[in-house]
Amino acid sequence: MAEALVVRGGWDGHRPVEATELFLPFLKQHGFGITVHDSPEIYADPAVMSETDLIVQCVTMSSIGPEALAGLRAAVAAGTGFTGWHGGIADSFRASSDYLQLVGGQFATHPGKEPTCRAGDETDNFLTHTVEITELGRDHPITAGLTDFTLTTEQYWVLHDDLVDVLATTTHPVQPWHPWHRPITSPAIWTRRWGAGRIVVTTPGHSLDVLRNASVRTVIERGMLWASRTASAS
Repeated sequence: MAEALVVRGGWDGHRPVEATELFLPFLKQHGFGITVHDSPEIYADPAVMSETDLIVQCVTMSSIGPEALAGLRAAVAAGTGFTGWHGGIADSFRASSDYLQLVGGQFATHPGKEPTCRAGDETDNFLTHTVEITELGRDHPITAGLTDFTLTTEQYWVLHDDLVDVLATTTHPVQPWHPWHRPITSPAIWTRRWGAGRIVVTTPGHSLDVLRNASVRTVIERGMLWASRTASAS
């Protein structure tokens, strides 16, 4: 049986418990045994990590100890898959450059609405935007058959390197209330090979309704299967 480790916690605004619970039935249906931990410090346990085929992480911000981070990096390099969505993977452990190098992309901001339209709550950063499948994404097992899709939620601006394989992008337009002078395209869905391991990052996923979106959920679920150590060599 394949083994999945679900690690959740950090900032409560991303509903880490409820969000990860959405995907546990899918993992069970695909033959995974599931262990859930509320702290990334489990990554420091070499016995657990050596038996883990897939890590699903939903830990926004927070911190990670050096032994746990070293354990995570070693496990992924040895073949453990690593995946997650939104801030639970792309905005985790901000103080750790080694974590950023592992994942390959880091949340920088989510631009907001025109200032006079803001209500003073999280919806100030909910923008209608399109997630566009790249040429690579059209043939990749995670995104094959999907078309571009539109969401009204946070639109992540991501800082990244060129070791990521980008399956979908999103573009931040120029607006008079923002200081940038040309449209900025960020990766919205990407994969990364790290040693023998596979990493999948899906940036949409701020709230449960976004995670239930058919396209977003398809990407996350396919990404789990693709990233797992037990995946075929696709």
